[in-house]
Amino acid sequence: MDAFFASAEQLTRPTLAGRPVLVGGLGPRSVVAGASYEARVFGARSAMPMGQARRRCAHAVTVPPRFALYQALSEQVMAVLGEASAVLEPVSVDEAFLEPPALAGATAAEVERFGAELRAAVRARTGLPASVGAGSGKQLAKIASELAKPDGLRVVASGEEQAVLGPLPVRALWGVGPVAETGLHRLGIRTVGHLAATDLRELTGLLGTAVGTELHRLARGVDERPVAPRGAAKQVSAETTFDTDLTAMSAVHDAIARIAESAHRRLVADGRSARTVTVKIRSADFSTVTRSETAPVASTDLGALTAVAQRLARAAVPEGGVRLIGVSLAGLGDDSPPALFEPTPLAAPVAPPVAQPVAVVHPPDRADEAVVPETARPWRPGDDVSHPEHGHGWVQGAGHGRVTVRFETRSTGPGRARTFAIDDPDLSRADPLGSLT
Repeated sequence: MDAFFASAEQLTRPTLAGRPVLVGGLGPRSVVAGASYEARVFGARSAMPMGQARRRCAHAVTVPPRFALYQALSEQVMAVLGEASAVLEPVSVDEAFLEPPALAGATAAEVERFGAELRAAVRARTGLPASVGAGSGKQLAKIASELAKPDGLRVVASGEEQAVLGPLPVRALWGVGPVAETGLHRLGIRTVGHLAATDLRELTGLLGTAVGTELHRLARGVDERPVAPRGAAKQVSAETTFDTDLTAMSAVHDAIARIAESAHRRLVADGRSARTVTVKIRSADFSTVTRSETAPVASTDLGALTAVAQRLARAAVPEGGVRLIGVSLAGLGDDSPPALFEPTPLAAPVAPPVAQPVAVVHPPDRADEAVVPETARPWRPGDDVSHPEHGHGWVQGAGHGRVTVRFETRSTGPGRARTFAIDDPDLSRADPLGSLT
């Protein structure tokens, strides 16, 4: 999928179509989760610090991520791919490999027709652009799809492998990270073509037998890895980086309750249960500590899982502030016994699991962090809104006791913006999936 998160925002908020869009938070530690191609022209990209991206593309519209929306669209995409090929390997929420049995022995022209029909089917089902790449192996198909972007199709026909791979930087190959790239550069190997022409003994001496042999094969276009359905996930997890370091244990407990609830939602959605709870704590100086506990039986009990995570955190929290907290649930099973651990009383009171998402507010002049329910926090740009007369919309701006909402969805076209009192009783928070209508 092309700029998937940003494209989903442009689809469901038609006013953003054709405009530079950044998806992510606005906090000092936020990173870009997605950038539209209109923003990429100015050098903004995914995984870049949001502040840097906004400096490069100051006129971009920044909206918070809506993962429920992206997951719903991803399911639609994967359904289309599943109809096109029984052999499907999802790689992420926006990418998958296919190996259609009908294309065994097909000509390049036949593959191109299949790819064009597949792109059209994804567009018809979701309204989103997709790029398709095809080749003799997964590596070539992946590279071809990147060469096809945005919204294109690229087929690497038999005999073209070296012409396509040769000029690419070595970093284009799977398995070549910063360390391997530096080592290869020291040997004067900067392109895939150079790598393919290098003596195998020299590569294995630098990278080891397994990695060196595999990269040499990939550089020559030899890739025999099968396309196969991915196995069941071995763990589910969630984590949060805070705009301001948490310094009060009560705030750490509250944050863990929220994060554990997020991981628990995925656990239940997958129909799984967990035996192992792991807590990851990253301090202000970026040092990381993890603590785990495993029970004899698995469970889906949110209260018990949360209590264990909070207890583990007490042994992991450093003297200074907490920058990041993660909670993972592992040892997954398909059965769902009612309880995992007997909750153990903690030295400090533990907030009960919350029924709704919460936001931590960090006043700059206070050391203790307050917790504000989602329903009580102020409106922020990007929030989904419902109004009994005007329907579904999203917040474009708020302040000075007023909130401006643009009412539009995927099917309405660009909508009209209206301004209300910030406490207008007719405004309510809405499900992001409402923007798909």
